[in-house]
Amino acid sequence: MEWNVYLSGEIHSDWRNEIENEAEKADLPVTFSAPVTDHPASDNCGILILGEEEKDSWKDHKGAKINAIRTRTHIELADIVVVKFGEKYRQWNAAFDAGYAAALGKKLIIMHPPEHTHALKEVDAAALAVTETPEQVVKILKYVTTKV
Repeated sequence: MEWNVYLSGEIHSDWRNEIENEAEKADLPVTFSAPVTDHPASDNCGILILGEEEKDSWKDHKGAKINAIRTRTHIELADIVVVKFGEKYRQWNAAFDAGYAAALGKKLIIMHPPEHTHALKEVDAAALAVTETPEQVVKILKYVTTKV
């Protein structure tokens, strides 16, 4: 079986590549997908495709809806959803993705530093695993996708 794994969450570090590279080295039966991680492209897709807006709120509205086409599709197709909360910025989109995945009954793995445990306690409670590192995610993927 080939497992579909959606990698959601912060876009300011190389965690996705770390997971993908280690999974490839371990020859895991997984296929990865992710949101658009080019921040300017993601922020501006609405106005670049549908036209300029006078107010930033409408610019954001257009972009969020177009990005949701990709995000929702990949979450719906995923067997496992990994959501990383990083150290930088408030990642409301990551929390939304985790909630959407949980509402769909997706297997959810959350990754964040220990100091975010209290703030993310409800998100963590919806997860089947809470990790701190990409290596832990890969170990989980290896365990659940291969014979022990």
